[in-house]
Amino acid sequence: MRGRLSSIWSRKGPRNDSSQPGGHGRLRYEVNDRIPRSIALGLGLQLVALAINGVVLLPTIVFRAGGAEELIFWAVFASVLGAGVSAFLQGTRIGGIGSGYALTHVSSAIFIAVCAEALLGGGPGLLATLVVISALVQIMLSARLSLLHRILTPVVTGTVVMLLPVTVMPILFDMLKEVPPGGPPHAAPLSAGITITVILLIAVKGSGALRLWAPAAGLVAGSLVGAYFGIYDTGRVGEAGWIGLPSGRPPGLDLTFDSAFWALLPAFLFVVLVGSTKSVAVAIAGQRVAWHRPRAVDYRAVQRAVAAEGAGNVLMGLAGTMPNTPHAGAVAAVEVTGISARSTAVTAGFIFLILTFLPKALAIILAIPAAVVAATITVVMAMLFTVGMREVVRSMGEDSRNGLIAGVAFWTGIAFEFDLIFPTTLTGFAGGLFQNSLTAGGLVVLLLTALTARHKSRFQGKLDMAELAPIQAFILAFATRRDLMPIVERLEAASEEALLTLLQSRDQTDANRNEGKRGLLLMASLKDSDVVLEFRVGAAGAEYLNLQDRLAWLPDQAEAARAEHEVSLRLLRHYASSVRHQQFKDMDILTLRFSSESRP
Repeated sequence: MRGRLSSIWSRKGPRNDSSQPGGHGRLRYEVNDRIPRSIALGLGLQLVALAINGVVLLPTIVFRAGGAEELIFWAVFASVLGAGVSAFLQGTRIGGIGSGYALTHVSSAIFIAVCAEALLGGGPGLLATLVVISALVQIMLSARLSLLHRILTPVVTGTVVMLLPVTVMPILFDMLKEVPPGGPPHAAPLSAGITITVILLIAVKGSGALRLWAPAAGLVAGSLVGAYFGIYDTGRVGEAGWIGLPSGRPPGLDLTFDSAFWALLPAFLFVVLVGSTKSVAVAIAGQRVAWHRPRAVDYRAVQRAVAAEGAGNVLMGLAGTMPNTPHAGAVAAVEVTGISARSTAVTAGFIFLILTFLPKALAIILAIPAAVVAATITVVMAMLFTVGMREVVRSMGEDSRNGLIAGVAFWTGIAFEFDLIFPTTLTGFAGGLFQNSLTAGGLVVLLLTALTARHKSRFQGKLDMAELAPIQAFILAFATRRDLMPIVERLEAASEEALLTLLQSRDQTDANRNEGKRGLLLMASLKDSDVVLEFRVGAAGAEYLNLQDRLAWLPDQAEAARAEHEVSLRLLRHYASSVRHQQFKDMDILTLRFSSESRP
């Protein structure tokens, strides 16, 4: 049929079992499986237990740091309510909202600094306005997630994550010294020290599921020490009712849009971008562990997960509390239990909703001394810094200049945050916009990254075989400019098979929808001396299978001899060293990479 066809048939795809990378050999129930109600209830309780600390404690520290202690109980109530609604949305998938996977939510640690600053700068109304606006932006991002990977490179997200603890750490250090009236001076530092010691011992020396409970164990140990010295607020627990709702109401939106709003809005938007990236990572991880057989990532489900997060955060903003985000602990729970059924997230959502009517249970957590809470979050912030550092180090493998970019941006953010350079000149510049480390450092890393962006050759046309000749002429011109003539035939052949494969995947779908030819954008570039061809076309919907999955599940040689439509797939895998297919609601991206070993 083709010259190299016989050698291609012998290259079998991955085995279709869970022993392959990405599969889950111990998985007992997949995401779509029905499980006994008793198991769903038990696992739902576990998911709530893993998330409840963050859902309750993070709003507590934000409102304490922001000088709004009178609103703490209401903020916690709203956070638990929002976590319940978000988990329910993720598990049930209502329309275009919800991933359809077992994902729960927890208050977002990356919002601690900016939310505390909003409370200090304008009060609960300003916080509510900024959370609602950032949530609406997140919903818009979910619809255009295919563009996000071009903006949020690893060096950008890593640097911004490293800057997140910069603002909140001084606040935490002040809270470590807080002692309630009448308490001994050494009670706070001793309670905080025990908390950090227990967390670190379990996190460093523990193994498996025990590490998941390190923050909870530290909180319990620190609270017991605090209770011994009389700084645990037992009065709050005694005054709380067993069943009911907290007094108070949502603070409402502050629509004055004063200088405090404009100074904090860029920081909130930066954090939303970073938070969305982290949410994408959690949603992808949730898919990785949800199936027996390895599957390519369904980015449409990822988009629905981010949309559910945004919808939940609109509710959180209107209720007057901080945003939440998908919880990585839910993915870890699947690894431990081997059960990924989405009904566990739905059950967890109902449990969260029940907790909102149990003030006594929430008061037990709210009574924890400020020093103990601050000690716990300090460890979390330290870990968050290392997450960003790992992203930057990883990006340096792609481009050594990324280390310089991250370093300059990070120290610029610190200098602006603490008025270390030209304070009299820059303090009032642009309404104080650059006094926030996230804004200043984030802008620097974006600008420097834009300066180092590689040029990509582009071809625009339609998804039609009539475009084959212009595409091959485009590739020939690209290869001539880049001194790639020895492999130009391989590039041309791969582009032909890619075009055929995309057309075969869409012809029936488009015919059913009575749609015309879809737009095609082909970009060619060099990356680490490898050639990258990227095909972007309008998405045709959910009716066709991901091309990566089709490559992985190709039939054996005897079947392939009778399956003419699989020829292009096998040839595509033969020509390219890697094939990546990302499916979004608005766009499909097929990326072919050709190893430098192919070049002379």
